[in-house]
Amino acid sequence: MAEHLALRCASCEKKDCRNGKDCFGRADRDNKIYEDENISRLHRAASAIEARYYCKEPRLREVILLARELCCHKIGLAFCVGLESEAKIVADILSQEFEVVSVCCKVCGIVKSDFNLEQISSENSKEVMCNPAGQAELLNESGTDLNILCGLCVGHDAVFSMMSKAPVTTLIAKDRVLAHNPVGAIYSNYIRKRMLVDGESYQKEKEASVG
Repeated sequence: MAEHLALRCASCEKKDCRNGKDCFGRADRDNKIYEDENISRLHRAASAIEARYYCKEPRLREVILLARELCCHKIGLAFCVGLESEAKIVADILSQEFEVVSVCCKVCGIVKSDFNLEQISSENSKEVMCNPAGQAELLNESGTDLNILCGLCVGHDAVFSMMSKAPVTTLIAKDRVLAHNPVGAIYSNYIRKRMLVDGESYQKEKEASVG
């Protein structure tokens, strides 16, 4: 069972799996997963794009190529209202060869107070919540072949993915502080050190509270 395995690949110095080593002795079981028709079709298309365009195309272009490989006709675009300008450009580009249906994160205008949700501003009595489940349902009803995420909040993207019937791929990962470049926190020595210290402090506080 997975809970008994030492799943610490991020700390592995060798990565012998790249040379064919089956560290967990489950290759045969995983092979069977890819016999599923839907998974096989999606994985084969993704592998084709990786092989043909490795280090040749930006992510937006790769998404288009993936959609072509999957013979998609209708593309869903779930975007954050804070990236409406970017979403319009993406939709314009995709619309050159696909039918594009797009839905904003604030769709339906549901206020946070209806669900007693925390608000960004305590002064706004009608702060509208993000509605990723509603976005997914609208795209499900539209019959999309592939859904693209454009800057949904952390966690809201997870809700959307849980609800989406079509495969989901991310074009833009939101990071309000780092201009939507979340890996910048890893590359910046200052931010990385601060986060490591914060993590250590949190762990110590947690251990102290348990003790």
